[in-house]
Amino acid sequence: MEQLKSKVASADGKLAVLLPGMGAVATTFIAGVEAVKAGLGKPIGSLTQMAHVRLGRRSEKRWAMIKDLVPLARLEDLVFGGWDPIPDDAYTAAAKAKVLSPEHLAHLKPSLSQIRPMAAVFDKNVVKRLEGANVKKGTRRELANQLIQDIRGFMDRSKCTRAVMVWCASTEAYQEAGPEHQSIAAFEKALDADHPNIYPSQLYAYAAIMNGVPYLNGAPNMSCDFPALVELAEKRGVAIGGKDFKTGQTLMKTIIAPGLKARMLGMEGWFSTNILGNRDGEVLDDPANFKTKEVSKLSVLEQILEPERYPELYRNLQHKVSIHYYKPRGDNKEGWDNIDIVGWMGYPMQIKVNFLCRDSILAAPIVLDLALFGDLAARAGMKGIQEWLSFYFKSPQHAASVYPEHDLFVQKVRLENNLRYLVGEELLNYLGSDYTNE
Repeated sequence: MEQLKSKVASADGKLAVLLPGMGAVATTFIAGVEAVKAGLGKPIGSLTQMAHVRLGRRSEKRWAMIKDLVPLARLEDLVFGGWDPIPDDAYTAAAKAKVLSPEHLAHLKPSLSQIRPMAAVFDKNVVKRLEGANVKKGTRRELANQLIQDIRGFMDRSKCTRAVMVWCASTEAYQEAGPEHQSIAAFEKALDADHPNIYPSQLYAYAAIMNGVPYLNGAPNMSCDFPALVELAEKRGVAIGGKDFKTGQTLMKTIIAPGLKARMLGMEGWFSTNILGNRDGEVLDDPANFKTKEVSKLSVLEQILEPERYPELYRNLQHKVSIHYYKPRGDNKEGWDNIDIVGWMGYPMQIKVNFLCRDSILAAPIVLDLALFGDLAARAGMKGIQEWLSFYFKSPQHAASVYPEHDLFVQKVRLENNLRYLVGEELLNYLGSDYTNE
């Protein structure tokens, strides 16, 4: 296996983890990594740090931790940087976010207080509910060039050999791809013309790709999910992926819906609502920004349940999603789901879910895994859309010729098989031939 593993370049040297948006999610992620390094916590929720993968036949009884199976960057080699329109250092931002306890943060203050955000590319027209003075000025072409220089400068100052970018900032206003998003040439022309339809997240994605830095999109923004940047990523050999971290309510949907469909149980409706009081909730209180999130959330059930294939079970499904900003709740999001299902002979039943989750606590390990897997993809020479990372996203970016896969269990098999493939291990097909043919 070691001989095959060497096909993936080693993870030697420091890895810059660059985070557009250094609010609750990003600072919880950074603080968590620092806590794990200091022995103050465990990386619960992270596949790269805690999960085992089965290798070979079941009768062989071979398992390996993911971090031992593939050459991942060590937590000790991660260097954190990023951008935010609010100039608070990571300790101050984490304290304001109130995700982690003051006692927990006190131990981490020396390292967190050293991390200060670079001036951000920020457009008030795209995220109306936020204010901030730590903002770059210039045309879109000038802003893109400033971000390119930021990445290079940070890597030089931090003596990093590699970098990866994970978008942790707010959800932008809803947008559909226009003519300027259809090709590299059209996009570059729009940059030069300072076209208003080029949103900030697209500038970050462009800057990352131009620097050869993998880009993973944690929000439902279009960001890198359009032909021009997909083409650019392919051309420059850069891994990209997204979009929208799969944390609370949608995580539940991708667990429950595949189970109901597997049993051929019908469904008449799925009503979802949740309350959230952090910065993300405030941004989503604006209808234009909520629509971006709503489109991401609504796509899940349609693909999993396949109403066109099973019209008797799901044709009349009503799927409704709402998000309400409720300041007292802070980062502790509460999601309510009512699922009206149909069983034998058409008899109705219901499932109720009340998920009292912590949004950033669920998102932080996703940021870690995406950073490490994005870097792994780069060292393995993988380019373009990384569909094997769909496991982490509400609205997985996918090739234009196929549909996105939302079933969490299918996504997990694909992720694990990709890791097996990278080290030359046999891919699992779950036929049970490991014992029936002996």
